[in-house]
Amino acid sequence: MSRFINPAKIGLLALIELYLNKAVPSASIVEVLSFITSHLIDSDSLTSSSDPESRWRRAEKTVSIVISIADFEKVLAPHTAASGIPGRGLWYAFLDRLWKIDCLHALHEFFDNCSSLLVKTKDQLRRDAELGIPAPDPEVVLLARNSPFGAFVRRCQLEFTRLRFSDVSELWKDFIKYRQTTAAYYRKKTPSFQRLSFDHVLLAGENDWGDTITSVAYGDMLRDDPNSTLPVSTDDIEKLLEFQIEQMQKYGTRIPLEIQHQFHDLLNDSFMVPSLSHYLSYLDAWRAGDYSTSFDYLHRYFDYTMQNKDRSFYQYALMNLAVLQADFGCYKEAIAAMLETVSTARENRDMTCLNFALNWLFHFGRAHPEVTKELESNSMLGTGKESLAYLRSRAKETGMWILWSSALMSEAKTGLANGESVATAIEHLVRSSQILIERNMKSMVGSQLSINIALWDRLGIAYLSSTTCEVFIRCHARHSTIDDELKVTSRQASMLALKGRYDEGLALLENLDANSLRTWKPSQYWYKFRGIIKLRRDIHRNNLDGAELLLSQLLQSKNEDLEPDLDVITDTLHVECLIRRGKLDEAFSKVERMVSELRDENKDVALRVRLLLLKAELLSQCGRPQKGFTIAVRAANVAWRARLLPYLWPAIGAIANILSSLGEFEPAIQLLNAVLPRSLECENSAMTAKLYSYLGDANMGMAGKMPPKSNKRREFMTKALEAIEKSFNHYSSVEDINKQCEMMAKKATIMKVSGDNVLANDYAAAYLAIRKDAAAQIKM
Repeated sequence: MSRFINPAKIGLLALIELYLNKAVPSASIVEVLSFITSHLIDSDSLTSSSDPESRWRRAEKTVSIVISIADFEKVLAPHTAASGIPGRGLWYAFLDRLWKIDCLHALHEFFDNCSSLLVKTKDQLRRDAELGIPAPDPEVVLLARNSPFGAFVRRCQLEFTRLRFSDVSELWKDFIKYRQTTAAYYRKKTPSFQRLSFDHVLLAGENDWGDTITSVAYGDMLRDDPNSTLPVSTDDIEKLLEFQIEQMQKYGTRIPLEIQHQFHDLLNDSFMVPSLSHYLSYLDAWRAGDYSTSFDYLHRYFDYTMQNKDRSFYQYALMNLAVLQADFGCYKEAIAAMLETVSTARENRDMTCLNFALNWLFHFGRAHPEVTKELESNSMLGTGKESLAYLRSRAKETGMWILWSSALMSEAKTGLANGESVATAIEHLVRSSQILIERNMKSMVGSQLSINIALWDRLGIAYLSSTTCEVFIRCHARHSTIDDELKVTSRQASMLALKGRYDEGLALLENLDANSLRTWKPSQYWYKFRGIIKLRRDIHRNNLDGAELLLSQLLQSKNEDLEPDLDVITDTLHVECLIRRGKLDEAFSKVERMVSELRDENKDVALRVRLLLLKAELLSQCGRPQKGFTIAVRAANVAWRARLLPYLWPAIGAIANILSSLGEFEPAIQLLNAVLPRSLECENSAMTAKLYSYLGDANMGMAGKMPPKSNKRREFMTKALEAIEKSFNHYSSVEDINKQCEMMAKKATIMKVSGDNVLANDYAAAYLAIRKDAAAQIKM
């Protein structure tokens, strides 16, 4: 097998020769040159700016042009030739040039003549002048020796001269097979074409030798043999390997099945299998969730690369092993392997590997604090903040821009999770954004915008959060990993679900690239998030049987490295389901367990505030809201200090509800009137509906204190009815059947107290209709 030359490259050389001979018409030059350039120049701009489906087109083009000449036909067949026989197209001119290479000697002449396509050097021009050879005509088009086309021609000529005779012979046979599919077309256009025209030597001696020499020289090669090998070079295999590995590491996706099958065919037909193919198999098995196979290929790859006892890459083997074990769930083994990576990288003075390992240890410690609890106190790595400060300073010194930006984003994220200054977090994000823009690191924009989305969400500005999601999906998703795209899309779907637009949220998730979801971990996240949206919808629609079925599936997979936010959302919905079933004791016990777990693991302050609010809600459901006063005040205090506004407003609402239960209706109304306009900015319909419901209760309490049939009593009852109506509308938007019925019952009660029995009966009938429709939907 040739290292570089293959029949496809001979075709590209022939096409370049046609272009220089002005056989390509002016109207077709751009398309022809674009075709040639796409197979000669490796450019990230050709793939990174496209959508996920088209990122693999370059690899598919490389495979298709190697295995078949049909790609040349697609480009050249529609165009006419600028010179040659009238009525013959560019496709015929191209084939005519290929079929004129009719023997092994002609193949040598073809490569020898490549020098005439290049601009001559000064030494060559001086030598020609001494020999009396005239200079080239100025109108002749020649290639600059350092141009992309010129460099390709020179390398082809050089690689051909390096081939042994046996390799040249194999290249000649591969070229005949590659060209043979066009024989029928060329025979129709060329009357002089004969059966043995592919080899001039055999054609000249046909009468003397017969078919004996043909069968000896070529055997059954010219027949359509399905087991025949493909004309592939080592260079093609290596380029495809490097491209696939780069795409998998850069975007976190797997190889599309079509390209995978074509590449396996090329790999099986090559005489030499590069060791890098084992690393590709490891990545694919890892992304597919096949851990035993990925372990095997990882060891096989590093056994090949270290067969000469070279320890220069030993730390990368350990690093890959640690990451794989972490995904497999072997956390202690992963920590041990990564610590050994740190030691080996220090020994080999590999700062890139060392900084990556320390960065991984920090993020792993944030995700699994129970595993690294003893590590920070017993090792020399220090605490998480110290590790981040070290990484940031070292990355800045060594010019590792990705790590520097990542450290800044991690500091911002850590500050937000600990409830520290929002201004400091924004400062870190701005500095990180400046690095991304200056260094044009498009792949990191997804992580940057994810933290921005979380920041706006914590500040209660849902519109900016939703807008940032939309900006990422429209402008930056094609440059980012599938994990970033999936999480931002899931966040947008969650915001739609909070407004009751469940079908739109599910449609967003369904529209994600199917090939990207072939990767194991993103597909698991995708399935779980879809399940959470459906679970929320079933609970609101009072379909508790369906909700419990989904819950059983989600709770079974809790230990499979769920994201902390998904874990708490699932548990919160489980508690809500228990409340609707009337199992308040079980719900309270579960909340207490969740609070103790979060306290031990020291996780995000937002999760702790959410659980405090849930605990206060449970006490209110039990008829003892006053016992939750301290809890609600503590939740409001923590939410205010951490600027967690989406949790501050429900905390104030819980305090107002407690005040109403104590008969302090006026301060409750003042609190609710103050927070309701801001709660609307959060675009959480269930939260806003609950606050309006508390406002209606407080107004009814004030009406009860007023004298009977007084204007003040009527005024407060009118306000209560308006608040209950708004609450009903918000509950209707999220399809919460129980709460709609509760609000309708309150409206009927208000009408009955005010003496309007007709409206009271209408509301009671509407209550029964809602119940009936909900039951019918559940049966369907």
